[in-house]
Amino acid sequence: MSDGSSGGASGGASGGASGGASGGASGGASGGGATGERLRLHIGGEEVREGWKILNIQAKPGVDYLGTADDLSQFADDSVTEIYASHVYEHLKYMGQLRRALKEAYRVLVPGGTLRAGVPDLEVLCKLLLHPQLNTDQKFHVQRMMFGGQIDDYDIHYVGLTFEFFRNYLMGVGFKSVTRVKSFGLFNDTSDYSFAGVPISLNVVATK
Repeated sequence: MSDGSSGGASGGASGGASGGASGGASGGASGGGATGERLRLHIGGEEVREGWKILNIQAKPGVDYLGTADDLSQFADDSVTEIYASHVYEHLKYMGQLRRALKEAYRVLVPGGTLRAGVPDLEVLCKLLLHPQLNTDQKFHVQRMMFGGQIDDYDIHYVGLTFEFFRNYLMGVGFKSVTRVKSFGLFNDTSDYSFAGVPISLNVVATK
């Protein structure tokens, strides 16, 4: 394990793309909804990329739709070919809100469509927290990755997820398969973040 309190993402696994489309409040549609046209949806995103539309709870440059991850009512059933959500779902309360968001993702995806989602890996973070080579400041940074950087009202984590927990949530709303992957290779975000030389993101691809 290399030393490294690496500055990386603000608040650890809660920076960048995560502070967006996941908080509790219901968002309104912006600029009209998706009216039958199929699209690739980046939930909580900030990085503009050709071929993708961004949904975020906060109005920021490049955001195409205002809304939250647990309310995709502005999108029709079977209208999205792919969803990408990096460090979004940990911001949702596990007593209802998280399951509702995953059901919404399942609903709007076309049959065979994929949800690519990254969340902080609770197992990895627990091991880091107990690692004897990390100092107090580094361990405090680890707990920030667990509970959120709390730099604003949206940067709070309400659930810790392991692969087993996340897979059960996803399969429970109907996804046919859930596969763990090392990296998505799509956006520059927390899904590729490492701390003390250890990747901390649990990245999965779920297929409808």
